[in-house]
Amino acid sequence: MAVTTGTSFILASISCVLTFSGMQMFKPWFSSSQLHTVLGGYLGSLLFVLLLTAIGNLETWLSGKSYQIKLFPEVSLCLLVSLFASATIHRVCGTSCLLISLCALYYLNKYSQKVYTVQSAPPVVQSGKKKKNNS
Repeated sequence: MAVTTGTSFILASISCVLTFSGMQMFKPWFSSSQLHTVLGGYLGSLLFVLLLTAIGNLETWLSGKSYQIKLFPEVSLCLLVSLFASATIHRVCGTSCLLISLCALYYLNKYSQKVYTVQSAPPVVQSGKKKKNNS
């Protein structure tokens, strides 16, 4: 079910805050084993996607539907914030967050290209036969 840009901004922002606070509350648990550390990096990459969604929706809401998120400053800022949040838990969380976030960014870009590119009409091919002129 699709929601408006403003509603999506609010939902992504709330989810961002909840994800960050959950990561900070369970910091000792994420640092307790290797698998939990990688899970903390995954949550950091989820934080990255939610931040990117929130910022993209905010700028689309303020600037109009034709606005596009760019690599610098929006994507870089979201990546740095999520890396910082993950690295406060454990250094390996930060590393796995970076790797998973880059994979998520690749697939987000791929999906965005698929959905939002304008399809051009196929070229018109004319047959080799010419009409005879009956003059």
